[in-house]
Amino acid sequence: MKKIIIAVIICVLIIVVSVTSIVLSKRQNDNTLKTIRVNEVTRSVFYAPQYVAIANGYFEEEGLKIELTTGQGADKVMTAVVAGQSDIGFAGPEASIYVYNEGKEDYCQVFAQLTKKDGSFLVSRTNDTEFKWTDLKGKTVIPGRKGGVPYMTLEYVLKKNGLNPSKDLTLDDSIKFDLMAGAFSGGTADYVTLFEPTASMTENAGKGYVVASVGEAAGEIPYTAYFAKKSYIEQNSDTIQKFTNAIYKGQEWVKEHSSREIAEKIQSFFPDTDIELLSSVLQSYIDIDAWNSDPILKQESFDRLQTVMEEAGELSKKAPYEEIVNNHYAEEAMKK
Repeated sequence: MKKIIIAVIICVLIIVVSVTSIVLSKRQNDNTLKTIRVNEVTRSVFYAPQYVAIANGYFEEEGLKIELTTGQGADKVMTAVVAGQSDIGFAGPEASIYVYNEGKEDYCQVFAQLTKKDGSFLVSRTNDTEFKWTDLKGKTVIPGRKGGVPYMTLEYVLKKNGLNPSKDLTLDDSIKFDLMAGAFSGGTADYVTLFEPTASMTENAGKGYVVASVGEAAGEIPYTAYFAKKSYIEQNSDTIQKFTNAIYKGQEWVKEHSSREIAEKIQSFFPDTDIELLSSVLQSYIDIDAWNSDPILKQESFDRLQTVMEEAGELSKKAPYEEIVNNHYAEEAMKK
């Protein structure tokens, strides 16, 4: 009996020592990692490559620890970056264009692009199985903040389909980004544009029907990208390179795996979303080719974004591509 008790005690001690060693090792590792404060525009399955990069430990491999917050709007993300509350912003490149055109000396530069199409879906109050964009004539749509890429991209799609956004329908931009789904579910408007998984969750709750992809209708546009103040990039060049390396690894990983495998990898970022729904949503983004295959933001895409902004009446003068976009880190990441 004494031998058994001694053996049990020894086993317990071994387990305690092993667990303690692991915890101490993790703490020591965390202390050697450089913390980067990243502010994302919203939490969406649309940004799967980013979450894959975090889940797979690609940032840790580069010596970085990501502190991720959600700004709920490109304007709020940019404000946090300019104020020094966040190191890196993740939102539409239009935010960087606005800041540059304001004449700020320490403006923001985009150094890595993640998505190349609008990630929102049009949700209808009725089940429009034969939906056409012209069906929006005379209707009210909740499109997000005026001046933001979601709003401007929707306007671009409407114009492509022969509709005048200011005369043929009502675009209700009075509702905050994070309250759009709730307002629609509560009875406001005939349509709303929502990112996933919110769009599918709204449909599953019986509050609406997903009838169209805004991104598929609009075509390629640099929708979401990473940016930082010019001074931060200059002073932290090595950090920006390591960050871009990790993002590129995430982009490569999603290209090589199925929607189900991606869903399993990022589910911890969406704990309230069923794995089957996540997989279905991810397949929707794969089907419209929503993600950039690499972090480079091409000039033709940048020019198209500025054209969309001009047509929306939100851009008085075009910003120079070579000032706003810094592809050096993306190109270096691809070499590695």
